[in-house]
Amino acid sequence: MEEKKKKTQWHNLLLLLLTLNIFTTAGAFDYSDALTKSLLYFESQRSGRLPYNQRVTWRDHSGLTDGLEQGVDLVGGYYDAGDHVKFGLPMAFTVTMLSWSVIEYRQQIAAAGELEHAMEAIKWGTDYFIKAHTSPNLLWAEVGDGGTDHYCWQRPEDMTTSRQAYKIDEKNPGSDLAGESAAAMAAAALVFKESNPHYSHLLLHHAQQLFEFGDKYREKYDWSLGVVKSYYASVSGFKDELLWAALWLYKATDNEEYLKYVINKANSFGGIGWAMTEFSWDVKFAGCQLLASKLLLEEKHKKHSHILKLYKSKADYYMCSCLNKNTAAKNVELTPAGLLYVRRWNNMQYVSAASFLLTVYSDFLKTSNGKLSCHGGTVGYEEVLSFAKSQVDYILGSNPLNMSYLVGYGPKYPQRVHHRGASVESYRENKGFIGCTQGYDSWYAREEPNPNVLVGALVGGPDCKDNFVDRRDNYMQTEACTYNTAPLVGVFAKFSELEVQENVDQGQNLDLVASY
Repeated sequence: MEEKKKKTQWHNLLLLLLTLNIFTTAGAFDYSDALTKSLLYFESQRSGRLPYNQRVTWRDHSGLTDGLEQGVDLVGGYYDAGDHVKFGLPMAFTVTMLSWSVIEYRQQIAAAGELEHAMEAIKWGTDYFIKAHTSPNLLWAEVGDGGTDHYCWQRPEDMTTSRQAYKIDEKNPGSDLAGESAAAMAAAALVFKESNPHYSHLLLHHAQQLFEFGDKYREKYDWSLGVVKSYYASVSGFKDELLWAALWLYKATDNEEYLKYVINKANSFGGIGWAMTEFSWDVKFAGCQLLASKLLLEEKHKKHSHILKLYKSKADYYMCSCLNKNTAAKNVELTPAGLLYVRRWNNMQYVSAASFLLTVYSDFLKTSNGKLSCHGGTVGYEEVLSFAKSQVDYILGSNPLNMSYLVGYGPKYPQRVHHRGASVESYRENKGFIGCTQGYDSWYAREEPNPNVLVGALVGGPDCKDNFVDRRDNYMQTEACTYNTAPLVGVFAKFSELEVQENVDQGQNLDLVASY
């Protein structure tokens, strides 16, 4: 009788564990699927002649005469968002963040079967930067202009807008753009170091020249190029990008001169002065401070530990501000449902970038066996990672609207993304020309969902009250950008690995119960 009772108890426990497992799995997010979808998005944003293995089939060739007026080949690269201007600064930041994702989480991306796609996404950008850097002190900064481009609502394949190209050079410098482009190419050089050493060396050559150009001729690029001011003005200046580039060049070359630059300019360039609550295509200080912090893990940097610890104190400040553990006035605002909220226009870019830095910082704490000391208490790596996960899960649907803000993921996501190509019938389906304003008349104001799903795009997201209006003309919330999605590649890979490990652990626990 007692034996029968024991068996019944274990049977009930097994059922309970199975039920819990099913519930957990049903409530969890498929980070591997999110990773796959995020990388598809970059194929939607491609400019130029599309390759034979293009997976986003509603797109076709576009911008095939870019640079022709200036006598230079500027075909390729990425459109930054829902329009068709190729802006150099956000494109370079996108490639830096894609590269950093692969550098930190290469094994995890490979385990999810996405390493080749991630490297293709990076190379599509760096191939363009090589073309755009036509001489040591000349970099083509932009193709097209926002004024004429925004006047039209056309598919990229039908473009009739200006494709004038704009450059920075010795007479019209742009240290922020040169610095970010150098950072992107140096980071990408690390990605290709083993698999394509010749290409990696070429990228490093360009990166070093661009850094020297940016450092020798110091100026904000929007002072030289007024055309960018209304779209991607460099509010933070160029000093953060020069530190950022030097850090990436040091990682890629191991050349002490770049490290000396980071140490010697730490104070005058604001690296150990600025305490930030934002990391973005414009403001790189928090990223610099985290990269510098990680140098403390290596014995060879011990002689610079005093300065590197000052960098780390500012990295800590950023992390604490995200975790709401600084003094109240110095924290990042949170929505009622717990989403980081920096500003109303395209807020998700700050969320994805913060999630990446928090995830990398959590790994740093775990490796160094350290703790994060904030005004509001001491935090371990688990809590930092848990907060990053809360942001990612909000993006994927754990929010008051049960809405995935990653397009194409889950059962409910934005249907009317502010995106010219996605909102107009595919060129592959209908090659009939659609004129400049015809798109506004026939497609822009339609109530119906977009005919093409912009899979993997992270839209601007909800307001400070967690409200979201899925309308094409609501561009502050429904437009997506390449630099929104780029940091998520690494984050999704990290959580995909943890998800697999958790499932293995749960399976082992169930096996133990079942074997009894």
